[in-house]
This record gives sequence, structure tokens and C-alpha cells, in this order.
Amino acid sequence: MATRYAALLRGINVGGGKKVPMAELRGLLESLGLQDVRTYLQSGQAAFTAGHGDEESLAADLSGALAGRFGFDVDVIVRDHAYLRSVLDDCPFPAGTLEPKQLHVVYFSAPVTEERFAEIDRAAYLPEEFRLGDRALYLYVPDGLGRSKLAEHVSKPRLNKGVVATSRNWNTVRKLVEMTEA
Repeated sequence: MATRYAALLRGINVGGGKKVPMAELRGLLESLGLQDVRTYLQSGQAAFTAGHGDEESLAADLSGALAGRFGFDVDVIVRDHAYLRSVLDDCPFPAGTLEPKQLHVVYFSAPVTEERFAEIDRAAYLPEEFRLGDRALYLYVPDGLGRSKLAEHVSKPRLNKGVVATSRNWNTVRKLVEMTEA
């Protein structure tokens, strides 16, 4: 049975490095036998249908194909529609009343626990907040991500050691759900 997935590519097409044109990304996904491939914006989202594999094997296949095609490593997280829908539905913040720039989701390649972020004095960052979900961190930043000290802190490499982490704003979170609907 075929399943709809989204691939989240970390760190492409930002700051002048790791350029991956979306037309070439679509072609690369199709060359892997994936169907109904669509991309969103230039920042590394693609939706596709696969009749084989699972999230981890699809991510590994795509990461390897990207390295072979473009000559640099790209971390990839693949998630199915049901997971993406649950991230949207389980948001602990009032998403409907916030501007999309105020709410972000950091997707992780594996589960993370509260202990990973225990060093963060959450009260020191208020009104900014974060809450953990299933392989996701919900980040509320009232003044936007660019001005957020909390976002800077939760993205430190030592806090994300051993996992791939990539962030998306709330508009993109919603769009990924839409793109992966059957």
C-alpha cells in the first residue's frame, strides 16, 4: 500500500551554500521510484508517495542520493501524513490565535526527552516557551524566530547531539499536512 510522506531537508538553500534547486530535487525523488512528488518553497520540503520503505530507509536513500548528486551531505527527516497531522493537532499552544511567525516546530529524527533540555532556565526566557511532543519541539516566540534567545539556545549543537533537528514555521507545518493528504 502506498503512503504519503514529507521529506524535510536540513540546511539547504540558505546563506548561499548547499544549493538544491527544487526541480532537481523533484527529479531526484522520482529517480528513487517515488510518485506524485511536490516541493514547497525553496527551503527543503517535498511531499511524495512511496509504496516501499519506511521513514528511516526513505530518509537514508534520499540523503545518499543528494550526496551523490550534489556532492555534499544533507540531513533528511521523512515523516508520514499521520505523524504530520498529529504534530499539527497536538500543538500545546493556541495556534489559531497566533501569527504563524510566532510558532515553530523543531522536528527531530528520534525521540528526545525533557532531560535533554534540563539546563535551560525556562523562566529566564519568558514569554518565549517550548514544549516537547512526539519527536518534535513546539516553540512559541512572540517576537519571531530571528529575535528569539530561546530558539538560539534550544538549537545549540550539544542539546541536539545524536539527532537531526530541523525547524519549520507554523505555515509550513500546516502546508506539510496539506501536501501529504491522500
